[in-house]
Amino acid sequence: MTVVPCAIALGSNLGDSRKTLQQALTALHQNRYIDVIAQSSLYKTVAIGPPQPDILNACALLETSLSAQDLLTQLLVIEQHFGRVRRERWGPRTLDLDLLFYGQSIITEPALQVPHPRLRERAFVLIPLAEIAPHWRDPVSGQSIRSLRQAVDPTGVQPLGPIGGFT
Repeated sequence: MTVVPCAIALGSNLGDSRKTLQQALTALHQNRYIDVIAQSSLYKTVAIGPPQPDILNACALLETSLSAQDLLTQLLVIEQHFGRVRRERWGPRTLDLDLLFYGQSIITEPALQVPHPRLRERAFVLIPLAEIAPHWRDPVSGQSIRSLRQAVDPTGVQPLGPIGGFT
C-alpha cells in the first residue's frame, strides 16, 4: 500500500467557521485511509467573488493511501456533511476543501486538476501552506511554496492563530 503526501486548503465563511474547520480536520483524521500530519494556523481573508462574509482559511498536510480521485471524493463527502451547497461560483460556503497537491503528481481530468490551478496566485492558500510546507515544490513551476508565497501580496490575509480543537 503506497502512502502519498498531500496538501489541502480549508475554508469557511458561513456558520461557526472555526468549529467547522476543526471538525473537518477531525473527520479527515478519523478516515482510516487519511492521516493529518500538520495543520496551519487560521487566517481571515477578504472573500473573492460576490459580496459575502470574510473567509476563515487554513491548510493541512495529509498522508493517504487513497487515489487522488478517491481522496477528492472523500473531501466532497465531508463538505456535504457540513452542509456545503454550491449555488454560485466563489459564493459563500459552510466548508470548502481543495486538494492542492497529491505528491508530485500533475493530474488534468475534467473533475480534478492537481496541483490546484490557482494556488500560485492565492495568498490565502500560500501563506498558511508556507507555514507547514515551505520546502514543498510545486511540480508545475518547480518553485518552493516559500518562493511562491513571497511572490504574492499578503494584503487582506490576517493571521488569527491556531485553529484549536484538533492536533
